[in-house]
Amino acid sequence: MIKGINQGGKYITVTGGMPGSNYVNNYSGAQGIGNMRFNTSNQNVEVWDGNNWMTLQSSYATVQLDDEAIRILDWAKKEMMKEIEIKSLAKDHTAISAAQENLRRAKEQLDITIILSKDEQTTS
Repeated sequence: MIKGINQGGKYITVTGGMPGSNYVNNYSGAQGIGNMRFNTSNQNVEVWDGNNWMTLQSSYATVQLDDEAIRILDWAKKEMMKEIEIKSLAKDHTAISAAQENLRRAKEQLDITIILSKDEQTTS
């Protein structure tokens, strides 16, 4: 059983996790064997064995992205910021706007060339 989740890494957010009641299924009546609760004083899940509340074994899990995922997200964030900056500059500078349009056309031409070269390879 997982007792808690620790955040690991800059792109992970862990929230929530506290139930509205300390008892499973909001049960808080007479203690019956097998009843479960979350003990807020020691932060453990416990089961009633007929005589005592027994602590369930639990551990903390750490959730994080691997190094490749972090590199990908860092790259995407950098490219996004670069794109925002170019769009902002293009509003005030016609030369940047024209260069941006030329780049868009060049990318479009490259995409078409790639498609044609793939078609040629499959028909040869």
